[in-house]
Amino acid sequence: MSEKTVIQDVSREFYDFRYAENAAYKVDSGLTEAIVRQISEEKKDPEWMRDFRLRSLEIFHKTPMPDWGPSIEGLNMDHIVTYVRPNTQRMQKSWEDVPEDIKNTFERLGIPQSERESLAGVGAQYDSELVYHNVREEVARQGVIYTDIESALHGSYADMIRDHFMKLVPPTDHKFAALHGAVWSGGSFVYVPRGASVEIPLQSYFRLNAPGAGQFEHTLIIVEEGAYLHFIEGCSAPKYNVANLHAGCVELFVGKGATLRYSTIENWSKNMYNLNTKRALVEEGGKIEWVSGSFGSHVSYLYPMSILHGRGARSEFTGVTFAGEGQNLDTGCKVVHQAPETSSYVNTRSISKSGGISTFRSALVIDRKAEGSKASVSCQSLMLDDISRSDTIPAMDIRTAKADVGHEAKIGRISDEAVFYLMSRGLSEEDARAMIVSGFAENVSKELPLEYAVEMNNLIRIEMKGAIG
Repeated sequence: MSEKTVIQDVSREFYDFRYAENAAYKVDSGLTEAIVRQISEEKKDPEWMRDFRLRSLEIFHKTPMPDWGPSIEGLNMDHIVTYVRPNTQRMQKSWEDVPEDIKNTFERLGIPQSERESLAGVGAQYDSELVYHNVREEVARQGVIYTDIESALHGSYADMIRDHFMKLVPPTDHKFAALHGAVWSGGSFVYVPRGASVEIPLQSYFRLNAPGAGQFEHTLIIVEEGAYLHFIEGCSAPKYNVANLHAGCVELFVGKGATLRYSTIENWSKNMYNLNTKRALVEEGGKIEWVSGSFGSHVSYLYPMSILHGRGARSEFTGVTFAGEGQNLDTGCKVVHQAPETSSYVNTRSISKSGGISTFRSALVIDRKAEGSKASVSCQSLMLDDISRSDTIPAMDIRTAKADVGHEAKIGRISDEAVFYLMSRGLSEEDARAMIVSGFAENVSKELPLEYAVEMNNLIRIEMKGAIG
């Protein structure tokens, strides 16, 4: 039996292990021009990227903090270290060459085992740098490129990176997009050529180990006409008594008739501010499938966005959020229909307990020229006690009468009758409630790769401990 399975079945503290900070290099805390130039020099940026960082920094200072969602008053950029290079000199292609403490971290998270058993390629980031990246030879033979974005930036794909980098999410989008543009580091680049089909998923895993630090990885994926890719993103961090920040960026380009499935399970520690931005542009007949599980962080602002740019483009979003004590998770999605006969489907579940706050926030826009489009939004919320909170905030901007739009929202509590029935069949109250919650979230777990579905159900069961009463 694998170590991961054993630990999963025992405790959520599985994610809270940590190693002593052993950084090879890090910048001072705070955000100044000198620090941004320092990061740029450390990364050996081309001139255009250095200038991009400095422009982003200017935008960050001019842009106000968001005031419409959960409070982020506890986040003070003067106390955040924006770049931490782990004690490894370069990215490795063999786990054996990764420094022992970092390798042990990913071994305990089960990443090498997953790569051996069920993945076509893996990228592993520790603090601000990719420490490992590899892709199966049979996938590479299809012309698929899967590497760290910085190697791509300095190599044969430099022009492709420049043409796409922060074009979907410009620094002017919001304050933390500007922050990302200034201090980004690490992340993955995937290019799937026309007609190629990557049947086995690729995965990137992000681990933040340093206290008081931020992680700002950039993921860029380009799936050309008629191609297929399933990409999995996982992330976690040990718990500290100081604020940590995650402000990554994901940009997805889905070509004509192509399909990209993007699955995420994020289990950040509960001192994390998760202010991540994800966006996809979908061309004619293409499809983006988002599968999202949000279990960690103190505060989250997370709304993956689909831009349906070509006729017949499609988007599906399936998500679950679990907010426990001390958590305020503001999640949802955005869809913009820009072309005729496009379609989108949103199906979410949110669960809150022990005073946790879960908010589903969606924005649906159907342009005048998007005639014949269809959109459906369904969100259901489950509160496990009388001190938790769940809200639904849908926004719809429909600019043509020739569209079919539906919205459904339900908020409720666990039925005492259902709990009593299951207890009468021999289950404890704790197991009965956990079974009901797992069933409530089943529509998401069945969409996840098997390993992540098991992990999600174990997290739900562990979170339920102590929830009774």
